[in-house]
Amino acid sequence: MTDYFFEPAPIASLPVAGSDKRYAVNRIFCVGRNYADHAKEMGAEVEKDQPFFFTKPGSAIVHSGAEISYPPGTENLHYEMELVVALGCNVFQADQQQAKKSIFAYACGLDLTRRDLQARFKQKAHPWDLAKAFENSAVVSGLNTEVELDSLDDKTIQLKRNDQIKQQAKLGEMVWRVEELIEFLSHYYHLQAGDLIFTGTPAGVGPVERGDQLQGSVDGVGSIELSITR
Repeated sequence: MTDYFFEPAPIASLPVAGSDKRYAVNRIFCVGRNYADHAKEMGAEVEKDQPFFFTKPGSAIVHSGAEISYPPGTENLHYEMELVVALGCNVFQADQQQAKKSIFAYACGLDLTRRDLQARFKQKAHPWDLAKAFENSAVVSGLNTEVELDSLDDKTIQLKRNDQIKQQAKLGEMVWRVEELIEFLSHYYHLQAGDLIFTGTPAGVGPVERGDQLQGSVDGVGSIELSITR
């Protein structure tokens, strides 16, 4: 038995529909600008040669239904609703067929972003870590293992802020498909069971105020709720 100077941090995990077992989270990869309309509203263009990613720590995970405080260091917190892919096996230098076989489940995710910091870092060509990789910035629903990859294109992704629809699109509008994202990442990382991929957000991102209620969903996948305390 290993002795530690301090108790190790708890393992981040997610519930799995229909099971008493939980899914242990390893890493969180997030793709940027994967919907053309979102790239446009951000004053950018889609990266057509290859997708680009940023990461969040597993400790950023928040379960659906949680109540969190408005994060420090920002006055312009934004919501970004996304489909999340959970991997179920190790995969390295995969082709798209191997990438498809590595998928364990899907979930709904909410990528919270310190937009004012992100804009500042973009101007200086600095990394986005402070804008993206902070506590409580990755809200994720339970995992759904019954979703078929080929059915995703027709599914609607939606986010409501205080019961008003702010984001709504078809998953088929994603520039880079799920299997393409996994294939790409697997040529730079030894992907593992426990890795999550946030697949990008559609247009309509916007600010979150203290006291807001957020509700998101992906048809046939699940739903997510979050309360922002004052």
